[in-house]
Amino acid sequence: MSELEGMDTPALKRFLSDSGVEVSGELRVELISGGRSNLTFKAYDDTSAWVVRRPPTSGLTPSAHDMAREWAVTNALQSTEVPVAKTVAFDAEGVALGAPMTIVDFDPGRVIRTRADLDDLSDADIAANTAELIRVLALLHSVDFEAVGLGSFGKPDGFVGRQVRTWARQWESVKTRDLADVDRLRDKLQAAIPSRSASSIVHGDYRVDNVILTEGDTSSIAAVVDWEMSTLGDPLTDVALMCVYRQPIFDDVLGVSAAWTSDRYPSADELAELYSQASGVELTDWNFYIALANFKLGVIGEGITHRALAGSDTGSGAAAAAEATHEFMAAGLRAIEGKN
Repeated sequence: MSELEGMDTPALKRFLSDSGVEVSGELRVELISGGRSNLTFKAYDDTSAWVVRRPPTSGLTPSAHDMAREWAVTNALQSTEVPVAKTVAFDAEGVALGAPMTIVDFDPGRVIRTRADLDDLSDADIAANTAELIRVLALLHSVDFEAVGLGSFGKPDGFVGRQVRTWARQWESVKTRDLADVDRLRDKLQAAIPSRSASSIVHGDYRVDNVILTEGDTSSIAAVVDWEMSTLGDPLTDVALMCVYRQPIFDDVLGVSAAWTSDRYPSADELAELYSQASGVELTDWNFYIALANFKLGVIGEGITHRALAGSDTGSGAAAAAEATHEFMAAGLRAIEGKN
């Protein structure tokens, strides 16, 4: 078997054994997904299977590929009702495996990524899937983060203001041209930062393709995955981002025809209302949160193209991802000006 880039299979087998995990027979490893996010591998022997995650081999942005963050939150949530994979081992410094890597049990359930993945689902299936997505997000936001040992996981006070500043700085680092709407939206966001906001664990990238569904049941989530952007912050930023991801232009950022942008799922407004009902939380200053989510996604799209032009990302459509930026910024301006 040829060795996969970013994975040393013999070293992984030794690390599993050293971590008290029995490996039966030959250890095989397959790449599940890579590209713009952390690399995800399936490792399996004759009886068991695991998921191994590590940062990309190039184009690394440390804050966006923090394996320690991903490990900390999934490990802490083991004691809660939030569905997460069972944690197995963590090479925090990358001493054994060559890079920081997390290892969790493999779940054989289904992941809905593209429009084609929806073809065999009825409208009732999608409605049930939506209800479960909302239920689990509200459940995550209700977790007492102090009680599960995540009190120092982030700094929820002033989180929203820092988000505006962080993404404004990121724009200056990745912009491939000047866009007046970016400056306009940044200034309007800075002037409208809510004086008070709630605090919870936030996932930071919540949508249908970042969960694993229970095998054979689209109405049940077996595990929420891709926790690399998680922190303590304002839960409404999670909700707004989930809603803004619904825009068809997000396909240009992902480089695929995403399931989550399909018109078979509820609209952004409907999703927001479903969350409010499930959580009992009033969506105060909602236009601000929608504007902030658009600002963030516009910068992310620009960053993907910036890295592609620098030669560090060859993913599908990466060089064109920035074409979505002006649309996200325009949508953000409409939101914060109350013109939606």
